[in-house]
Amino acid sequence: MEMEFGHPFTGYARRELEAFLKKMELDYDEGVEFSVTLWESDELIATGSLDGNVLKCIAVDPAHQGEGLTATVVSELRKEAFRRGKQHLLLFTKPKNRLMFEDLYFYPIAQTADMLLLESEKGGIANFVASLEKPPVHGTVGAVVMNCNPFTLGHRWLVEQAASACDWLHIFVLSADRSEFPAADRRMLVQQGTADLKNVTVHPTGDYLISAATFPSYFLKEKARADDIRCELDLEIFCKWFAPALGITKRFVGTEPLSAVTASYNEAMKRYLPPRGVEVVELARKEAEGAPISASRVRALLAARDFEALKPLVPQSTLDYLKRLEG
Repeated sequence: MEMEFGHPFTGYARRELEAFLKKMELDYDEGVEFSVTLWESDELIATGSLDGNVLKCIAVDPAHQGEGLTATVVSELRKEAFRRGKQHLLLFTKPKNRLMFEDLYFYPIAQTADMLLLESEKGGIANFVASLEKPPVHGTVGAVVMNCNPFTLGHRWLVEQAASACDWLHIFVLSADRSEFPAADRRMLVQQGTADLKNVTVHPTGDYLISAATFPSYFLKEKARADDIRCELDLEIFCKWFAPALGITKRFVGTEPLSAVTASYNEAMKRYLPPRGVEVVELARKEAEGAPISASRVRALLAARDFEALKPLVPQSTLDYLKRLEG
């Protein structure tokens, strides 16, 4: 048996990999950064790939299943991830594969009818939510989950409204570094922009509240349902781990007139969260100069260096940051 590595594969090797995955009823994921393939007599028999800290596109030819090839592939992906400084690994798969990956020391985080998410660290998510700051407060506890790319006065207005309706509000800022602004900077801007609100705590999401950028759909037959499946898994993680750990009983969202995907996510929350004990409160988006304030609008004005037009859209702390960034 021969082993080959791609960083990622290109040309003929890429085409062979795509053809093999198609035969296994999988799609090649364009986001992969590294792939390993196993060959026997010039025949591709197993493969797996890495995208950041997410293992993807793991497949073994049915004629060679039971030979320990999945373990070999996963071992090589672990080695490459560790070489890249990725210690905490995630793996999305079909629920029917649960026992196979548990035997390879991956531990379930959450499962829906279509999707199972596992991690390489036993008790990882339990330890993460236990580490989140939890003020000793009784009464209504709310949550907002935002990307804040960057933090705008629209975000600020939503936080103000939510905080006024709660005894305490937890803000989760997505930790995935797949946005124009780094996660650490986005979280810093939220902290600066809400520093005067005394019943607010800002948290990272870690690897757990999933962004669309890291969610795989390569093994889903119904691609049109990918967003719905992503929402359901994300909300299952929130309800199973985050809400009970912090006593969250309300989740606040802004109306979404600009993004059909986000609007659909809001509707999914209204269906999924209330039966699990979390009320969904949807608030009308704040407008400025006749249009909803959005991070995309801010980024467009930043690209045009129109700082005067940015003033009514962002807090002073965000404006100062954007000016420093341009400088």
